[in-house]
Amino acid sequence: MPHTQLKIQQLQHYALTRAYISYLLLASLFLCLSFNSFALTTVGDLKSQQKNEILFNIHAYYVEDLALQQSFENNQQFEALLAQLDPYSKYLDEQELEALFSSTNGRYTGLGIEVKLQDKKIVIINTIKNSPAALAGIQKDDVVLAINQQAVVNKDINQVAQMIKSSDTAAVTLTIERTNPTQILDFEITRSEINLESVTSSLSGFGIGYLAINSFSNHTLHDVARHMTILQSNYGAALTGLVIDLRDNPGGTLQSAVAVSDLFLQSGTIVTTKGRFYDANQHYRAKKGDILNGAPIVVLINENSASAAEILAAALKDNHRATLIGSQSFGKGSVQSLIPLGNGNTALKLTTAKYFTPSGQSIDGVGVTPDVAINQSTLSQIDKVVIIKNEQGSDDPLWQNSAASDPLLLKAQQLLTMK
Repeated sequence: MPHTQLKIQQLQHYALTRAYISYLLLASLFLCLSFNSFALTTVGDLKSQQKNEILFNIHAYYVEDLALQQSFENNQQFEALLAQLDPYSKYLDEQELEALFSSTNGRYTGLGIEVKLQDKKIVIINTIKNSPAALAGIQKDDVVLAINQQAVVNKDINQVAQMIKSSDTAAVTLTIERTNPTQILDFEITRSEINLESVTSSLSGFGIGYLAINSFSNHTLHDVARHMTILQSNYGAALTGLVIDLRDNPGGTLQSAVAVSDLFLQSGTIVTTKGRFYDANQHYRAKKGDILNGAPIVVLINENSASAAEILAAALKDNHRATLIGSQSFGKGSVQSLIPLGNGNTALKLTTAKYFTPSGQSIDGVGVTPDVAINQSTLSQIDKVVIIKNEQGSDDPLWQNSAASDPLLLKAQQLLTMK
């Protein structure tokens, strides 16, 4: 190969690497099961050159300075290297990389469920609206017992993902355990393309807006701004307050979380990131301009609010812009970068930084603490006044159908109507 052509290819690869590195995302703990039937490329199938490339990137960019060997004599040594990384860092084959890009762009092909590992069980925490799983009748808190009649007992999320990926057909049979009453159910669910609706909204008769942000994709900023315009237009005046619901929001892109935070802040730090290489150290500040013009905000969080959702919650809390209600959030405080490998068809998703709240705190493994702690299954006597006001003042289905059974929403409305 001529020297000039080789130099051009090296420069193109460097530019591509920089572009991917600058595209920081906060990977969700929760797994949107969006797999197809293509076979995976395992790390054992990688060539020596690919392994060396992965090793170089870990040396250069991983958030911690690990003592790593320089070469590998067998696959076991390479897999032992990867085992030293945190659970959010992994090699992505072509299908996994494509699925990640599709998800951040608000679409993917799959079942439409989000799961977490709880007490060694695979528990469904959410079904995406109008997804195959939702239409089939899968519900929150269902426990997955088997996939295509293969038990998932004592398996982790990655193993369950592999079982679904290896299915030979588009249809996947999920065996579910459901409580109240206890029953075992089988659901045959066919994968299909899903458009992720990252934002939904509603309006109460008091002029209080409700904004549910379900995830942070590349479209979330636009969706939030559009829904805010609709809410204010429907009310015919400036909103008197806003509820931002981040419960069960598993996160998404860092840029999206920063941009949405900036909508509601006049000034102040949104988040800072710190890592070993230069570009991992960033300080994000709010620009002047508050879309609500100072109207009060209440943010709802729970134990499944993670990563980008925690950035927004902490930014509004630490800048004294919102009151947080709910339970301690998940505590996903690390930032992942996508680093292309080879010709760019595969990538290394690598933790390159930790993020810190405006007050300088790391929430990794700790979470964001609400200002008002409320167990979602209980309702205090003080909220009865809100039920009365709600029945008298609201003609919106959200407040009529949800508020009486949702103590967090009730408390949010109480705080906002008292301001």
